[in-house]
Amino acid sequence: METILKLPIHERLSEEFRNRIAQGIWAPGSQLPSEAELCREFGTSRGPVRQALAALRAEGVLTGGRGRPPRVCGQVQSQSFSTFLSFTEWALSVGKVPGQRTQEIARRTASEEAASYLCLPHGEPVVELLRLRLLDGVPAMIERTSFVLPLGNRLFDFDTDSGSIFAFLLEQGADLFSARHTIDAVAAGEQDAALLGQPVGTPLLRERRVTSSSTGSPLEYSDDRYLPTLTNFTIENNVQHRAGLVRVHTA
Repeated sequence: METILKLPIHERLSEEFRNRIAQGIWAPGSQLPSEAELCREFGTSRGPVRQALAALRAEGVLTGGRGRPPRVCGQVQSQSFSTFLSFTEWALSVGKVPGQRTQEIARRTASEEAASYLCLPHGEPVVELLRLRLLDGVPAMIERTSFVLPLGNRLFDFDTDSGSIFAFLLEQGADLFSARHTIDAVAAGEQDAALLGQPVGTPLLRERRVTSSSTGSPLEYSDDRYLPTLTNFTIENNVQHRAGLVRVHTA
């Protein structure tokens, strides 16, 4: 107790807020009291209260910001890589309503990164897609995908706001056979922040995926950026089967 009292005010407030969340006083999904109410309760100014709330947002305990009131995060939905599921299939499997808002779909020259992952020569055209993905109507992920031209051209006959692109392409006979996933963390830039309704610099969980045919030809490269407060990833293994998890040194 004495140690806690020696902490700066904003750290003491952060600790008190964590305790209230842990004890269920502030339940998952509930909105916190206003900054003015918290200032009155704890006899402090807005500065320490805002610092305390910002610390909990950074930890993924609270959502909100940019004019939205802080709320206690609910249970984070976990996405497993033990099966090859699209975002839509995964969302439905955990009882969520998937959604999407297409920002752009266009033919253009492949970026250097996409060309490298898709094994395309410099200057080769691809079909690029930018979509905001939703869980129960809440922005959860930004999807930036590059398709090789024969596959991507089929998307111009599909309403990309209507549902799963993978399901549509599979119905069209596309040979989407396997995927390689690389996961890391990035900070939200201006476009990411605007689409997700979060501050610039918000930590995002990035999944870069290369989907290949049954013969090993790359067909799709995607850079998907998730809000970690809404979803994360799991890899399951056991003593008889080792998951294909590789530790990569990124320094």
